[in-house]
Amino acid sequence: MPVGTAASVKSLTTEQLKTLSPQSSVLSPESSVLTPEIILCNTYHLMLRPGVDLIEKLGGVHKFMSWDRAVLSDSGGFQVFSLASIRKVREEGVEFRSHIDGSLHFLSPEKSIEIQSRMGVDIAMAFDECPGYGLSHEEVEHSMELTHRWARRSLAARRSPLFGIVQGGIYKDLRKRSVEEIGSMDFDGVALGGIAVGESKEEMFDIINYTAPLMPAEKPRYLMGVGTPEDLVDAVGAGIDMFDCVMPTRNARNGTLFTSAGKVHIKNAKYSEDTGPLDAECDCVTCGAVSRAYLRHLFTSGEIAGLVYNTIHNVWFYLDLMRKVRQAIASNSFAAFREAFLSQLTRERES
Repeated sequence: MPVGTAASVKSLTTEQLKTLSPQSSVLSPESSVLTPEIILCNTYHLMLRPGVDLIEKLGGVHKFMSWDRAVLSDSGGFQVFSLASIRKVREEGVEFRSHIDGSLHFLSPEKSIEIQSRMGVDIAMAFDECPGYGLSHEEVEHSMELTHRWARRSLAARRSPLFGIVQGGIYKDLRKRSVEEIGSMDFDGVALGGIAVGESKEEMFDIINYTAPLMPAEKPRYLMGVGTPEDLVDAVGAGIDMFDCVMPTRNARNGTLFTSAGKVHIKNAKYSEDTGPLDAECDCVTCGAVSRAYLRHLFTSGEIAGLVYNTIHNVWFYLDLMRKVRQAIASNSFAAFREAFLSQLTRERES
């Protein structure tokens, strides 16, 4: 799911997001139309600006941003943990000060569900507490149990499809307990939260590989906030179905582009006279229209068009990767696809 935190996927208009397809396909016909079916927005950010009252008045988040496909909303729990300048957690909910203007706000499970419902999202997330990395087993256990109590309150307030969130930090016994608790509740999907919050890659995948197979197989399994292309492929291998991450758009704005031959740092001088496409194997608008030399010129000149071209490509690359993953699963060849994909990345790093 491309991340549209504030009802916008950064650097792209809604129409650009809907029409990522190139004017002519140089690859297979089925790859010439590839647009996201669902995006993610965020309760925390939208409640602060422009405010849920305005979004509701203007017809909900779909009409507000002219998006006619699905929207999943984060509950705001992670952003309260990561962005709020001051926060006080208690049984009722979290009191925090906005990172924008310091104003005082309060979020509870009921309030979070109410905001998501009023925005008109298609999938809401239960309100949870995300524990930071480095906390003791006792501290994470206390936080996890609070998340479980908040999950029950979120369910009681549910007005639309709702996903629960598994917590437990890097402690496997807590992850197992959390899966059992959240999995036993009447959620429409189950998410794996508290991942990529400071732990090493090895620790992260140790938890993903342990926890994902324990999650209910009959419900969508959603890994929140992860990750690189190889992270996604590895996590699919562990049993994950859904992802969101800011990496495609954030890296695009920083001039780092994902390609079939590995990462390209477009500001490097070696691309100044490169007339080839960014990725000869890519069918996106960017790769079909402009050269690496032009992309470098736009980026080093600070031209907004450079960020747009970069973002179109990175979002396309991620969507196309997941299309290939789905095709591999459907043809019972995912293991071979995964091995070939990861081997190519390894060769590129070594070269």
